[in-house]
Amino acid sequence: VLSGCGVYDGTEIHEASAVLVHLSRGGAEVHMYAPDVPQMHVIDHSKGQPAEAESRNVLVESARIARGKIASLAKLTTADHDAVIFPGGFGAAKNLSTFAVDGKDCKVNREVERVLKDFHKAGKPIGLCCISPVLAAKVLSGAEVTVGHEEEEGGKWPYAGTAGAIKELGAKHCVKEAAFASVVFSLTPFYEAHVDTKNKVVTTPAFMCETALHHIFDGIGAMVKNVLKLTGK
Repeated sequence: VLSGCGVYDGTEIHEASAVLVHLSRGGAEVHMYAPDVPQMHVIDHSKGQPAEAESRNVLVESARIARGKIASLAKLTTADHDAVIFPGGFGAAKNLSTFAVDGKDCKVNREVERVLKDFHKAGKPIGLCCISPVLAAKVLSGAEVTVGHEEEEGGKWPYAGTAGAIKELGAKHCVKEAAFASVVFSLTPFYEAHVDTKNKVVTTPAFMCETALHHIFDGIGAMVKNVLKLTGK
């Protein structure tokens, strides 16, 4: 499920690409969706500032990432899918919800809320990364999620305050960080994914941390791998 195209007003493109690569490697058949609604606003990514005279549609912008193969989120059903994954980017907090403006008092797009509740009720896994775990925290009471660390630590975790908001939403925040895993004669760094086995919610910090791109790619891989494992297929 995408939220536009571009980190500051839509889907974080590197995260979406990482999700797609890992799903492809895992042999999954993928369908992409986005809500057919206006973006909260448009950001000029070269300046990091709002483009006051512009307006864009979330579905139309998401189609850039999907190479045109995308449908309205209203068409997404649990009957046709084994799992659902939400990449991050500010679009999750601006277009899929109002978290960027309202924090713990945010509202979630009604189709996003429907999808989360439907997959949860059906016992089908939900994957989220970066800021998107706030969606599960808001909609799924008592869910366990991670957005990384709970302190900024000198700028390494610039969005650490999100963990506090997640707790205020009634969810449990689980601290995750860079770790080392033994992989046949070498040590490969990766970002951990947290698996809430009860709710079948899998989350990973991704760009919530200031770190190398390949670490983020590997962390998203851990999330995707666990989502696919929870499908039982």
